[in-house]
Amino acid sequence: MISGCDVSALDQPEVLKYLFHPRKDHVQTVPQGAVDFFIPVEKGVQLGARFYPADPEEPHILFFHGNGELASDYDAIGPVYNNHGISFLVVDYRGYGQSTGLPTASNLLSDAHTAFREVCRWLEGQGRTGLIIIMGRSLGSVPALEICSSYQNEIDGLILDSGFARTVPLLDRLGVATETLGISEADGFANFGKIRDIGKPTLIIHGQNDDIIPPKDADILLANSGTMTKQLLLAPGCGHNDILLLYGEAYFKTIGRFAEMLKRLKRKAAKGQEFDRRYPRR
Repeated sequence: MISGCDVSALDQPEVLKYLFHPRKDHVQTVPQGAVDFFIPVEKGVQLGARFYPADPEEPHILFFHGNGELASDYDAIGPVYNNHGISFLVVDYRGYGQSTGLPTASNLLSDAHTAFREVCRWLEGQGRTGLIIIMGRSLGSVPALEICSSYQNEIDGLILDSGFARTVPLLDRLGVATETLGISEADGFANFGKIRDIGKPTLIIHGQNDDIIPPKDADILLANSGTMTKQLLLAPGCGHNDILLLYGEAYFKTIGRFAEMLKRLKRKAAKGQEFDRRYPRR
């Protein structure tokens, strides 16, 4: 298992200034129906989270956004998920939105563990029993894959939107002088290695014209995925930041169908367990 890998080589200022673009959320109004809460990750540091609830027995998506986004940027998107019967919960990174602290590559990974455990505890306290789907967009593919490779028995599916497979090529495209800094792929997030450990159903969405994280990364992730239940949606004519704008209806329908499939698999597994209890194998 590769989860929990050492990425401290990426905590150099020359990397962080390209990897993260934190900004504060100056609009403090919470949309009607949404709920804000905070996740303590260490003394004096907490992550902000925003929850857009649907039926508590229906699927829940725990979402990690891109490096230039905030949870509040999804205020118009959360209700669209709700219309598809899906609750949507977005967690900000350190320094983003209402979160405190400063983001690093290392705490991007460590905070993912804390956020997942606290979100699960919070959902349980709210009486929410629906499936849990982990989703990451762009940089958010890092915490998403970290969680899914570490807590397979506690999650039901994985969605990657514009995720990357290898770290060094992405850093090079962002402008990081990886060779000068002595950064190799062994120092990276190991996304394509972690996905090998994930046996849960996986949906990969990628823009066909993405020039920041090219679609070949999606092909690598799909090829390395450890599950037999996997799907790639390559959005024609879409780049890195315009999939929702250009492909929105198909995007949400695909995710909705994926969630329905997970529900069917869960029901089938439950029936199989009931059959084994009633008619145990000899």
